[in-house]
Amino acid sequence: MSREKGRGSTRRLQWKCVESRVDSKRLYYERFMLLPLMKGQADTIGIAMRRALLGEIEGTCITRAKFDKITHEYSTIVGIRESVHEIGMNLKEIVLKSNLYGTCDAFICVKGPGYVTAHNIIKPHYVEIVDNTQHIASLTESIDFSIRLEIEKNRGYRIKSPTNNFQDGSYPIDAVFMPVRNANYSIHSYGNENEEILFLEIWTNGSLTPKEALHEASRQLIDLFIPFLHPEKENVHLDDNQHKVTLPLFTFHEKLAKQRKKENIDFHFLFIDQLELPPRIYNCLQRSNIYTLWDLLNTTQGDLMKIQHFRIEDIKQISDILQMYIVD
Repeated sequence: MSREKGRGSTRRLQWKCVESRVDSKRLYYERFMLLPLMKGQADTIGIAMRRALLGEIEGTCITRAKFDKITHEYSTIVGIRESVHEIGMNLKEIVLKSNLYGTCDAFICVKGPGYVTAHNIIKPHYVEIVDNTQHIASLTESIDFSIRLEIEKNRGYRIKSPTNNFQDGSYPIDAVFMPVRNANYSIHSYGNENEEILFLEIWTNGSLTPKEALHEASRQLIDLFIPFLHPEKENVHLDDNQHKVTLPLFTFHEKLAKQRKKENIDFHFLFIDQLELPPRIYNCLQRSNIYTLWDLLNTTQGDLMKIQHFRIEDIKQISDILQMYIVD
């Protein structure tokens, strides 16, 4: 019994891509297998990997469009065949890939008549359009057509609010950040009845390949489980009675202040992108207008915890990174 257990725990798992195809610029497919797994392990991995593929990988898309002199989503514009709502739906279909942190602006400035496609978007160099042929609007007259776009990198999806849709002519667009369109897994017997083989099927929108998605989802899962490998932190605990969270304290303010005077460092000009923060934490801080180390040090832990998607362990991670800037 112990010999079988030992052999199962030390055997080497192998994975391989067994099928791959590109159906279009916006639809990639690959099928992977992982073996040999002990009975029950394939289901454990398959469930976790599918959830990570669909929920943990960041993607880039257009989240807002600003039109001039437009007051309603279903308004029509003279000289344009589509309504504002239809233009917004077309913008939603544009697939982007980027190294973006947070948000950035892009523009469309076209003179009609003619067709407006994703090719006409003027964007930063670090944002790439996967399919330039995506249709946006049809201009039937000699008019100037201009839109200001907001591009964001995030994860999951965001449904636009039904209220205040057209504040200052700015129109929110349903954002589906998920680059993985679908993910399935199946389990088959392998060798004897106590061994299994796992098959994973992944479809992506072309902003990354299924293999890249598999690597990123695996990395995200590892990051989520790493805290359990370290000793329990006594200064982070839940009060069962009051359901309150005790946050770790930033204990290095005084040390950093002394070092700033000693080395003549101006924290106003030390931007957080120089701190090598994880992309998700960086995005959260940027969306809260925290751009420099000075901004960060003047934000309380309580305020940080109010930031959307910010977690307790993120404060600990920031603390560990900032400790590297302290020289005793």
